[in-house]
Amino acid sequence: MADIHLERRHSMGLKKAKAAAQKVADDLAAGYGITSTWDGNVLRFARKGVSGELAVAADRIRLDARLGLLLAPMRSRIEAQVHENFAQYFA
Repeated sequence: MADIHLERRHSMGLKKAKAAAQKVADDLAAGYGITSTWDGNVLRFARKGVSGELAVAADRIRLDARLGLLLAPMRSRIEAQVHENFAQYFA
């Protein structure tokens, strides 16, 4: 298993950051079939080969993801895409 841990500061406030996280979840569901559910301020997500959570706070977001064996070799590419998405959604 490979893990991805990313944290990014933002100045959106909690409400807007949660809305941005939901947009990310909607896009991932449409593109990759990833399901997600909210548990307070934590968005938990999963599909075969990947699971994790996106914790949203008023001034930062934190992603913790676990990649299965088939996705582990693509870790760096996935991580680069996550950085791009964070820049787009949480700017």
